[in-house]
Amino acid sequence: MEQLAVEIRDIFGKKLENSRKQGKLPAVVYGRKKEATPLFVDLKEFKKRWKEAGKSTIFKIKSPDSKINSDILIQEICLEPRNGELLHVDFYAVEMDKPIVATVKFVFGGESPAEKELGGIVIKVLHEIDVEALPKDLPSELKIDLSNLKIFEDQIAIKDIELPKGVKILAKDDDVVVLISEPQGEIVEEPAMKIEDVEVEKRGKKEEETIEEK
Repeated sequence: MEQLAVEIRDIFGKKLENSRKQGKLPAVVYGRKKEATPLFVDLKEFKKRWKEAGKSTIFKIKSPDSKINSDILIQEICLEPRNGELLHVDFYAVEMDKPIVATVKFVFGGESPAEKELGGIVIKVLHEIDVEALPKDLPSELKIDLSNLKIFEDQIAIKDIELPKGVKILAKDDDVVVLISEPQGEIVEEPAMKIEDVEVEKRGKKEEETIEEK
């Protein structure tokens, strides 16, 4: 299990700016049987763990003074809207013997014969899904094999996904994850008219009007 060092936080509001400059990421941990506790985590370490393990991975957090020692799940991440920098993270303290619901991303691999050989277009309808499992069984990702898309009518639905033991997807069996679409026909654009063509067309209309008047 991934481990993440934390420290108790007693700084709030505008005073957090200096802590952020020191590479500390404000956080909070809470749970069904746990009072919310403000924390700091190392920003660089958290970024690394988050990138490698993903949002649905169970972490073990521990403070040097042993006041915090929990198995947690990343519940919510707050980003700076202008630059995407991490501002705050919420951790949820899980009970290892109780099922939890988490969002797991789809990872698409393989190559679709319908795309490669027939020129089809792979359309990814879903990129993530909610699952339910015990914390120890929670997958960090679900793999989707695009090589099963062989003709234009093929698609991969929820019912087609091979799930790890103890994992349940919270979606309808017929919900489509990815499908193959026929290539769109080429659109033939009318050539743009030149100025001299417009003038000729206008003269032609005037001549017709003159003839009709006579």
